[in-house]
Amino acid sequence: MKKVLVFITDGFADWEASYVTAELNKPGTGYEVQTIAIDKDPKISMGGLKILPDYSLQDFSLNLELAMLIIPGGTGWREEKNHQAKKLVDYCIGKDIPVAAICDATTFLGEYGYLDHHKHTGNSLAYLKEGAPHYRGDENYINEQSISDGCIITANGSGALEFSRDILSKLDVLKSEELREWYGLFKNGFIKR
Repeated sequence: MKKVLVFITDGFADWEASYVTAELNKPGTGYEVQTIAIDKDPKISMGGLKILPDYSLQDFSLNLELAMLIIPGGTGWREEKNHQAKKLVDYCIGKDIPVAAICDATTFLGEYGYLDHHKHTGNSLAYLKEGAPHYRGDENYINEQSISDGCIITANGSGALEFSRDILSKLDVLKSEELREWYGLFKNGFIKR
């Protein structure tokens, strides 16, 4: 079974990956969702959920059959210690493993140049530039809820559904009409016919 890792920090935005992790973890998808953090200490989300990471960066084995790295936003991305995640992002990008970041996690990616040559979004261009002084991807910024380009998926903090839709599409979990209906149900509360 292929692993989808969710990188968590203290103060991670628990709702930003909740739609997609629930879908990915369903029987029959071929995926298993697990968590990774800088260490094995429990992480407390913005909503107060205490999560014990499955992996730490120190004990992470590169032998996992990794399908994607999902990075929720939250308050932890302004803390330098969490930027240790860069080595995991480097590994994923180097192996063409998709990396999906939302909210302030896009700012983290922007700081290290991952967005400079990909179409992307974030909380806003001004916010991205303020939070990531080394960001140089202005010409590739698109003011949308979620953008998928190559092995990078980005979303703004209010785009959790669109982010999830792009991930489900990238991993081929839901296809065309089924994906459209899934998105419509959660976005509108019903399926439009």
